[in-house]
Amino acid sequence: MILKDAVCIVTGSAAGIGAACAQRLASKGARVAINYTKSEKEAREVAAACESAGGQAILVQADVSSDADCRRLAQAVLDKWGRIDGLVNNAGTTKFAPHENLDALDAADFQRIFGVNVIGSFQMIRAVAPAMRRQGAGAIVNVSSIAGITGMGSSVAYAASKGALNTMTLSLARALGPAIRVNAVCPGFVETRWLTGGLGPEYEAKKRNYEAITPLKAVVMPEEVADAVVWLLEGASKVTGELITVDSGVHLGVAR
Repeated sequence: MILKDAVCIVTGSAAGIGAACAQRLASKGARVAINYTKSEKEAREVAAACESAGGQAILVQADVSSDADCRRLAQAVLDKWGRIDGLVNNAGTTKFAPHENLDALDAADFQRIFGVNVIGSFQMIRAVAPAMRRQGAGAIVNVSSIAGITGMGSSVAYAASKGALNTMTLSLARALGPAIRVNAVCPGFVETRWLTGGLGPEYEAKKRNYEAITPLKAVVMPEEVADAVVWLLEGASKVTGELITVDSGVHLGVAR
């Protein structure tokens, strides 16, 4: 995909990985839909940064757990630019809960987390697929997590949702080819406001531990995840159904 003038949607792009993806795409000349649920001020700042970087941007408020909102987001982009070339399913949620405390989660937690992380991603793919098929080409990147590979992460529900997202990536890569490629990026510990707020006072200790056990001795920055996302959209023309880990090697386990 040539990103100059391409049209891309990045869900959950008011901050963190989503914002980094939107800005990186804009720097390559893409036209980007900035999506947010509540953080309008931050989303406007990301849109301004995208335009300063050389791209075009529109803001669309939508909750991906709502199918109607997903369809409205896709239609807003089609109304503005007439096509959809790329989708980055970045919107996600969690509940921070120790894995060993089974009473820390209930059915409502699972339903909410799966509603955004899995169902929301599916609904966005379904909303953009007709336009991509009409064009004869499109690329989708799901922002997953190593939690879905290793069973680590902020909670059992979150890890399970990302495991489901990974499996859905494989399923839809088969189902939507040859016109549409579907891949996923699985980040590890990413230095974001989301993780800082979720871990609270434990953040610095968790970060130091991650740096100590990973082969590359570093946590991941949002821009580094965005690099992988943009490559999967732009340069990976024969890559589909892949789960790309961006985790400084933590999935390899602690060396013995």
